[in-house]
Amino acid sequence: MIESKSNQSKLTIGRLAKLVGVNVETIRYYQRIGLIDEPATPLNGFRQYPVKAAENITFIKRAQRLGFSLKEISELLKIGDGHCDDVRTRAEIKRNKIDEQIRDLRSLRDTLDLLIYECKSGKDGAHCPIVETLLSKEQ
Repeated sequence: MIESKSNQSKLTIGRLAKLVGVNVETIRYYQRIGLIDEPATPLNGFRQYPVKAAENITFIKRAQRLGFSLKEISELLKIGDGHCDDVRTRAEIKRNKIDEQIRDLRSLRDTLDLLIYECKSGKDGAHCPIVETLLSKEQ
C-alpha cells in the first residue's frame, strides 16, 4: 500500500511517476489502454491524480513481475478484491503456463547442450554440428 500525507491526496503526473518508479509515458500508456483512469483537466491545465492511481500502478507493476500481461492485469483489476476464487484461478492458469515455459526452456537447453558436446568432440573443423543443425531442413 502506498503511504500518503493528507496534504498530498492529489498528485501531478510527474510526482505520481516518481512515487511509483515509472516513466510519465508509462502512466499515459496505462491511461490509453484503460488500466488507470485519466483525471479530468482542471482550469489550470494540471491534472491531479488520486493516491488510488499510485496504488493501481503499483499493483500493475507487481503483477507484471509475476508474469501477467497487461491484458491479464486489466482482467484482474476488473475482477476486484471480492472475488478471490476468480483471481486464484487466473493465478493457477498463469503458473501452469510458466511451468510449461520452464519445460520448453529445459528442452531447448538440453538440445543446445547436445549440440555443444557434439561440436566439442568433433575433430573435423570443417563441419560444425551446430551450424549443420541450424541449416538443416528438418526440425
